[in-house]
Amino acid sequence: MSERVYNVVLAMDFSEQILDQIRAVSPRLSVRQFPPGKVPPEAYTIADILYTVRDFPTPEQAPHLRWIQLNYAGVDGILTQPIAQAKEVTLTTASGVHAETIANYCLMMMLAFHYQLPRMIRDQQKAHWPQRPHDLYRPPDVRGRVLGIVGYGTIARELARVAAALGVRVLATKRDPKHPAEGSDEYRGAVGDPTGEIPDRLYPPAALALMAKECDWLVVTAPLTQETLHCVNAEVLRAMKPSSVLINIARGPLVDEAALIDALRSQQIAGAALDVFETEPLPADSPLWALENVIISPHTAGNSVGYHEKAAAIFIENLQRFIEKKPLLNVVRKEDGY
Repeated sequence: MSERVYNVVLAMDFSEQILDQIRAVSPRLSVRQFPPGKVPPEAYTIADILYTVRDFPTPEQAPHLRWIQLNYAGVDGILTQPIAQAKEVTLTTASGVHAETIANYCLMMMLAFHYQLPRMIRDQQKAHWPQRPHDLYRPPDVRGRVLGIVGYGTIARELARVAAALGVRVLATKRDPKHPAEGSDEYRGAVGDPTGEIPDRLYPPAALALMAKECDWLVVTAPLTQETLHCVNAEVLRAMKPSSVLINIARGPLVDEAALIDALRSQQIAGAALDVFETEPLPADSPLWALENVIISPHTAGNSVGYHEKAAAIFIENLQRFIEKKPLLNVVRKEDGY
């Protein structure tokens, strides 16, 4: 008796090299790729597995679908899709694919504010050589500064590793501080901190303001759920040091943007590096554009030249697990929202 063949639909633009790697996983896979937004209805009709960026059939269109692999990590905008909520459909993400890239982005922003890079650029644009520059640019040592991380997932663990290498003390919030180790069902996209040994202390989410008091940088990496919405609020911002900096690479709504603007205008905190916003694209009339103590990037912190290859590697490993009937990596806990 011949073994079952699984129909794989890729709503993606992978290269031929990546397609060959996917097909090489098993002869039991029938793989077809379509450009994003151009998947014909008949392809969904027979699909068992879907790799997608933004194409989602209805449950009626895809009666045989059992697994959706996403091309990204966040699922806050996906769980409203009826097919994503179908009990028979497993949803997996590319969590971990961004870890090294985003950790390096965060480190760049931490050091940019620490060494007053925005002020240097403004002076350069005005051809201005400040008086007494050695008094103006005299930062404390990076070693011994404190980094607080909101949410201790894959990105946070890699950021903790690179920051600790500079002598930075690390604190973090975690949903379950009693279990610091990384889950065995998570894709490890970087060296990171799999055992959770780097942070000096792990705080429960409810103690975020308490942690924020200690930090020179507060970096937001948590997923967006009902519990994390506006977790960085006016209370947390008031708790931060006047010299501290907020960095958000997660989702815009984790930060109360109105409260943040007030804190930045009043210099309640020293600055913010923001890659994500409550409304995207960030409206041209947002006060954030004009604030000199803000660095803005257009939701690109996780982007890199090799993104497709890294995302495909997760999918390929999961395909092998699927064929072998092993647990998949990065399975979304739909009831938890991530």
